[in-house]
Amino acid sequence: MADFAQRLVEVDGVVKRVYVAGSGPAVVLMPEMPGISPDVLRFARWIAAAGFTVYVPSLFGVDGAYPTAEEGGAIARRACVSAEFRAFAGGGTSPVTAWLRGLARQAHADCGGPGVGAIGLCFTGNFALTMALEPAVIAPVVNHPSLPLDDPAGLELSEDDAAAVRERVDRDGLTVLGYRFDNDRWCTGQRFAAYQRLLGDAFDGRVLPGSSANPEPPPFFRDVVQTPHSVVTAHFVDEEGHPTTRARDEILAFLAARLHPAEEVRE
Repeated sequence: MADFAQRLVEVDGVVKRVYVAGSGPAVVLMPEMPGISPDVLRFARWIAAAGFTVYVPSLFGVDGAYPTAEEGGAIARRACVSAEFRAFAGGGTSPVTAWLRGLARQAHADCGGPGVGAIGLCFTGNFALTMALEPAVIAPVVNHPSLPLDDPAGLELSEDDAAAVRERVDRDGLTVLGYRFDNDRWCTGQRFAAYQRLLGDAFDGRVLPGSSANPEPPPFFRDVVQTPHSVVTAHFVDEEGHPTTRARDEILAFLAARLHPAEEVRE
């Protein structure tokens, strides 16, 4: 991780470590469970190479590592009972999203540009939508959002926050981009249908065939997740023309169209 600068970022008295690379408008890339893996860092490097300053906050796990299945399971269990997260139905919005909105404000002040991109992955997938409550966030991407874990048709949002997000989307014309595999049991078609009900045509949910997922993911995904899940990280296949590669390129184009609006961008 030597190519990332490390910063301690304080928001409302809470300090977290954030890894930063690149230059240009800011993109907050939140890690997937069980942490900032080499696959998450690979995606962060692609974002930086595309002309953005990528901010990767450390929210759980061991930064830069592939944990064993047992270690990853323990990290997930700790996160599920942490006061920062609302992993189960009825919990409402995860409190950590307030800190993440503060990070987005600081990143926008540091980097300038029209606004900030926010990308959630897995456990943090829906956080990108909640971050749209921060006016600086103008390019939210929800990748295979898995919360709440016990309600496949649920969204990890309080009723008030859901209404506020819908109001922001309607007022500012935001589009929310989303990805999942068609046979993902952690992020099902029911969840994408819930996004569609909340956001209407503002939700652009894209579904990849599960058969295209990397068949040899890291141990946590092989033994614990046990289903095609992580489109642009653990189950990514780095081959030209592959569905996951196209998804990555679509995300980068989505960010560029909104954060580099003066440039000619083809999605």
